[in-house]
Amino acid sequence: MAKALTTRTVESVKPTAERREIPDGLLRGLYFIVQPSGTKSWAVRYRHNGAPRKHTLGNYPALDLAQAREAGAKALRVVAEGRDPGVEKQQARSELPDTVGAVVAEFIAAHVKRNNRPRTAEETERLFNLHVLPHWQNRPIKSITRRDVHALLDRVIAGGSPIAANRTFSAIRKLFGWALSRDIVETMPTAGVTRPTEEKARDRVLSDGELKSVWRAAAKIGFPFGPLVQLLILTAARRDEIAGLRWSEIVEILPDRAVIVLPAERTKNGVQHEIPLSAPAIATLKSLPRINGSAFVLTTNGEAASSDFGKKKRRLDALLPSDTPNWTLHDIRRSAATGMAKVGVSLPVIEKCLNHVGGSFGGIVGVYQKHEFAEEKRRAFDAWGRHVEELVTGKTKPGNVVALGKRRR
Repeated sequence: MAKALTTRTVESVKPTAERREIPDGLLRGLYFIVQPSGTKSWAVRYRHNGAPRKHTLGNYPALDLAQAREAGAKALRVVAEGRDPGVEKQQARSELPDTVGAVVAEFIAAHVKRNNRPRTAEETERLFNLHVLPHWQNRPIKSITRRDVHALLDRVIAGGSPIAANRTFSAIRKLFGWALSRDIVETMPTAGVTRPTEEKARDRVLSDGELKSVWRAAAKIGFPFGPLVQLLILTAARRDEIAGLRWSEIVEILPDRAVIVLPAERTKNGVQHEIPLSAPAIATLKSLPRINGSAFVLTTNGEAASSDFGKKKRRLDALLPSDTPNWTLHDIRRSAATGMAKVGVSLPVIEKCLNHVGGSFGGIVGVYQKHEFAEEKRRAFDAWGRHVEELVTGKTKPGNVVALGKRRR
């Protein structure tokens, strides 16, 4: 028998690669639904005229556990009376003005998911669920004013997320532009509203000494965040590409050679990216445990990839010299690119190592230049790996690559 859900249980559930429906042992028929994208909602399952039916109650956290049980019990009472709450909800909705929640759902399904890569669509949906729907869910969309937009963005900034406020503003502006084009609204409440936070392009590059300190601090932090940071240094990849790394994406091509193959849907530019692994990178991967046979390389529960980077980064920062200037995980990528140039790697090869499609390979060059630079990338990552190893150990070591173990096919 299913256990009764608790507030703590609901708060701690993490998304997995598969959609999950978690039953509530207290109210039979109530389910907590968790999508791979991180979207969470409530629904009741029942039978009407002999046919199975599902009635969605609303999104979490806009609807908390107590509210979901209350709404679920009400819906099941309707079922007991021989009526269909799902049908009645649709009829009631058709008689009411469009709510923000309903329009957002339509916008996500009809526009965002059709016109964006999966990662972009998931991030847009996450922004609405986290910052917009908890406050505007049931409001008629035509009632939203410029003052409401400012208040919502100010709330996000006050919560310590100024950059997220910019992203949320962009999502809201696109929502209302789409709604205006479909005559759902008549005006744009975002008109005249400027981006709430000024963003400056970063140019921070960690010195060799700082990289050495970060590597050693990462070793003290331990699994999974420590190896994540070390792999970021060795691969020059983006944070989420390594944080979400799967064992199936590590392909051994020879007994002494391996490569990470990131599928197009897991890269920022939608282009498959192959990262040849240096000896230190393979040694780092070989040292990692496999958690409950999980598909993820860096995970603590076997169900989801490593996350909560802010808290873990603060722990790592506490182990660095007190005079270390502010830095971000993305600065590692820039630092690795700069380091490759220092050890003699050419700019076009560095751009291939970073999976850049512009720069040297933009415009007409990108159309006709199809050379993948596989061997050049291998030599670049080997040279960079040796440099990092010498920084950390203070010794020059042989360049032989450690075998990863069983060959993957």
